[in-house]
Amino acid sequence: MWTVVACLVPPLILSVFIFGIQTLIITAVSVVSCVAVEAASQKLLGRRVTVSDGSAVITGMLLAFVIPPGVPYLLPVLGAVMAIYIGKHLLGGIGYNIFNPALLARAFLLATFPVAMTSSWLPPLHDLAIFSYLGTHVDAITTATPLAVLKTQGMAAVVEQFGATSNIYTTFFLGWRPGAIGETSGLLIVLGGLYLLYRRYITWHIPVSVLGTIALLTWCFGGPTWFGGDPLLAILSGGALLGAFFMANDYVTCPTDKTSQLIYGVGVGALTVLIRLKGGYPEGICYAILLMNPLSSVLDGWFKPKRFAAPAGGAK
Repeated sequence: MWTVVACLVPPLILSVFIFGIQTLIITAVSVVSCVAVEAASQKLLGRRVTVSDGSAVITGMLLAFVIPPGVPYLLPVLGAVMAIYIGKHLLGGIGYNIFNPALLARAFLLATFPVAMTSSWLPPLHDLAIFSYLGTHVDAITTATPLAVLKTQGMAAVVEQFGATSNIYTTFFLGWRPGAIGETSGLLIVLGGLYLLYRRYITWHIPVSVLGTIALLTWCFGGPTWFGGDPLLAILSGGALLGAFFMANDYVTCPTDKTSQLIYGVGVGALTVLIRLKGGYPEGICYAILLMNPLSSVLDGWFKPKRFAAPAGGAK
């Protein structure tokens, strides 16, 4: 748990540099609220208090990572109650919850505070020489997220606001773009995910299947014509990387069988693209993961390994 927390610290530091100190405050409020609600919930339900295991800290950080950097500080507090008390403890407790708590809280906040959750995006604060050297028009960035611009105005508007296509990839991968607090830097998210893979805390099956499906379906259906979509932009411009490495791989709500994980990841990726292209909201990975969460145990049941036993008369 604490290793995952450590992997989330670099994106948080970068978000403070890009959006300002309020991202650190929102994250601190979210983490403290989640830890407090965790302790209170376990006391109220007569369970052993286990806040030192780091699970509530992870939930608090991930909740902050998937909300805009300009939201009121009350929102992460309310999100913590939904994530920990309702999403985790009332739905089974630690290790038994059906849905990813942080994403459940985000869905709750988006439904109850739609204006704050969709209009609190902030532009990057600083203009670094490296981005000028790369030719990126940082001064043209607005508070609209790249996915929102792409969905409502098309690829031409994205290029106009964020620079030439080749520079967009570099800029977005480094993290210099509007977005949720912890989702902007593809580089730091991938590095954290690769470290978790190296330590064998997660496997490659879910991240590869999620990102591969998003890339393939976006290329097929995400452009003005068939096979005219931009798969790399689809991965870099939203929360796909954060979702694939840190959300869909939640130990409790994802399958354990490797074949199940591949199917689960394909489902998450397909639903993400469907919501992005046909839904009313430009990003879909939050709801895609929540919709696939209840199927984890079903998939594990379908692909349960066969047990081999000696014949009734003993081995011959």
